[in-house]
Amino acid sequence: MPVIDYYFGIGSPWSYIGLDPLLDLSQRFGVAIRPVLIPLIEENGAIYSRNRPEARRAYWFTDLRRWAEFRGKTLKLEGRGSLSDPTPAGFLVLGEIVDGGVWAELAKVLQAALWEKGLDIGDAAVRRSVLEAAGFDAARLEGRAAKSDIAAAWKANYAEAVERGVFGLPTFHFDNELYWGQDSLPFLERHLERSRVPA
Repeated sequence: MPVIDYYFGIGSPWSYIGLDPLLDLSQRFGVAIRPVLIPLIEENGAIYSRNRPEARRAYWFTDLRRWAEFRGKTLKLEGRGSLSDPTPAGFLVLGEIVDGGVWAELAKVLQAALWEKGLDIGDAAVRRSVLEAAGFDAARLEGRAAKSDIAAAWKANYAEAVERGVFGLPTFHFDNELYWGQDSLPFLERHLERSRVPA
């Protein structure tokens, strides 16, 4: 089965609004998704929004609102300055990836809490509340995320992304081509269409 390598982050709103369309492509074209959780790769040219000039930051927010509406999402973008690093929430998803669990469902729950509700999923107590409300075993997920193999997987994912030339989130790798950004999904779709084996 063909595979899309999906480089993404829990703290990326673009990863959040692009996940459902990616899952749809996977189902329609019969391709698997190999999720690769990473941070932004600054050494390859990524720039965190907070480090961009104000004019570009303003446009970033405007464009994000436009795309969120287009994708059927409502994001809470105000008052986010006090939120902590969501990386610990990402390690929960990484645990599900390593174990072959329901990573996409978990990612959606955590990202919706962060981006639609403005909740601080970097805080363990907040995460527990969010997870339990969604029917997840929060204690099991947190315990798994703390294991050494999860930290090792995070480092290996980073090294892989650097080597492949990934920088921003999300990025899709298919058939030796990179597609950066959820707005590149139409190009990925065209690639999938061209590569589809005739019945």
